Amino acid sequence: MTTRTAPRTARWRGGSQHAAAVLFLIPTALVFGVFAWWPILRSLLLSFQRTNLVDPAAFVGLDNFRTLLADPLLGTAVQNTLLFTGIALLIGFPLPVLLAVLMSELRKGSGLMRVLVYLPVVVPPVVAVLMWKWFYDPDSGLFNQLLGQIGLGPYPWLQSTSTAMPSLVLEATWAGAGGAVLIYLAALAGVPTELYEAAELDGASVWRRLWHVTLPHLRAILLIMLLLQVINNFQVFTEPFVLTDGGPEDSTVTVLLLIYRYAFVSGDYGTAAALSVSLAVVLSALSALYLRLTRTWGTK
Repeated sequence: MTTRTAPRTARWRGGSQHAAAVLFLIPTALVFGVFAWWPILRSLLLSFQRTNLVDPAAFVGLDNFRTLLADPLLGTAVQNTLLFTGIALLIGFPLPVLLAVLMSELRKGSGLMRVLVYLPVVVPPVVAVLMWKWFYDPDSGLFNQLLGQIGLGPYPWLQSTSTAMPSLVLEATWAGAGGAVLIYLAALAGVPTELYEAAELDGASVWRRLWHVTLPHLRAILLIMLLLQVINNFQVFTEPFVLTDGGPEDSTVTVLLLIYRYAFVSGDYGTAAALSVSLAVVLSALSALYLRLTRTWGTK
């Protein structure tokens, strides 16, 4: 009798646990459905419509995508977004790693350094960008004032097509590096200290310990952070919108800024949705390809 009831009891417990898990997941699924999945589906539907969000929408098929491809500013926006991403990766990807390694080597003041590095993340993005807009002011900005003390400048940081994009990248790197530094510091805490001690006994320098001990143990997190940074850089908006409004001469118009102009300047919500969907498809394909190519790299 006991042997028969035991499997039934186990199945009942397993079923009750499964039902409890489903009940706990229902609120989360509803929240995601309302605030994530439904807007995505609504944007996909909107990309095939012409509407001002007030009058009834009219189905136009692929006309919004044709309008998008016929816009000469699209190529400029894509090129500028790629340029921003390239410069941001060149500067903003290795910098947090180096800062995290240097901070992990500190014997004193590491707590203060962590606060100072993370402080820009706490500042509201628009406030930070407006502060940097004053830094970049060609007449009374902080940067030109400091450089003027040593006989340099003034420089048209945001008014020149050659310096506007690097200026945006510099601000974005300052604003976003703190979060990455903390992630790398947490990952560094998991590296066995015995490996560093063995490397020191072998006479390895700091850079050799970084290359042969630290980076191999950070490989998995580096791969994920690289993908997240690429996705984030492709969606840059606040810096070009607040600092330059896409200027000078459209040299800082990005894809998201172009979406904003379609929707809230021209009132062409269908084309804005079409570009949003196109960007989502590109980023999804890029992420899938990247994850496939790097699937085994993090475990080697």
